[in-house]
Amino acid sequence: MNQSNIYEPLRCTVEKVIEESPTIKTVVLIPEREFNFQAGQFVSFTVPGVGEAPFTPSSSPSERKKMEITVMRTGTVTDAIHKLKKGDIVGIRGPYGKPYPLEKFEGKEILLVGGGVGLAPVRAVFYALIENVKKYKKIVFCSGAKTPDDYIYKECILDKWHSLCEKLPLSFRITVDRKNENWKFGEGLVTKTLDNLDMNFSNSIAVVCGPPVMMKFVTLKLIDIGFQDKDIYLSMERKMYCAVGHCRHCLIGPYFVCKDGPVFTYDMIKDQPGLWA
Repeated sequence: MNQSNIYEPLRCTVEKVIEESPTIKTVVLIPEREFNFQAGQFVSFTVPGVGEAPFTPSSSPSERKKMEITVMRTGTVTDAIHKLKKGDIVGIRGPYGKPYPLEKFEGKEILLVGGGVGLAPVRAVFYALIENVKKYKKIVFCSGAKTPDDYIYKECILDKWHSLCEKLPLSFRITVDRKNENWKFGEGLVTKTLDNLDMNFSNSIAVVCGPPVMMKFVTLKLIDIGFQDKDIYLSMERKMYCAVGHCRHCLIGPYFVCKDGPVFTYDMIKDQPGLWA
């Protein structure tokens, strides 16, 4: 979608709101006209009378008639988003930012690592990859959460997507920090899912998104096991605010996250101060 006025929101109707966890909800939106974005790009979500905030869509980029946006409740705007109900009218601006360069991923083994609400952009990348799965040698999906109750996209990750492993070069490594008696998967930090990976690191790409401390230690672990800095893609969307490079809130060294990112390779930003702040 190309808009002449970057400040004008596209009107959307809330189709439904999905409670993913005690603090995270997914809002399903129906835009008044088809909306295009690429995996990794973001939109600015407007709640009339309250404000707006930037989010990366969590739905498939090929779905143009509806969009899913997954939001953690952290403040005024996100609290208003969590209170939305079917039929409410909201707005989106965008898409903004640079997407994942999926053309550079072709012929490689792809590692996806997500934690908490950071699974949202990872989910969009996953959808984009499996729609052209023959272009990639394999896909390994690693994800984590604090507890089973905090796990988002349970139906997809813990059930539906697993059935794809029988016919696609796809595998999942799933963990929580603290399990309960009903949890059937792994226990431990998400970095544990990176142990004993059956991948050719010299021909692999890693996509990482999650809380800053998780991204930091996942990145360090990836380097330790053999990934190159240039092959680790980080989503730095948490730093964004205005979405159009005016407020300077999202600066990482010389880069505006909202305009030069939100997707960066680790070699681009690794030496910038406050990277994981």
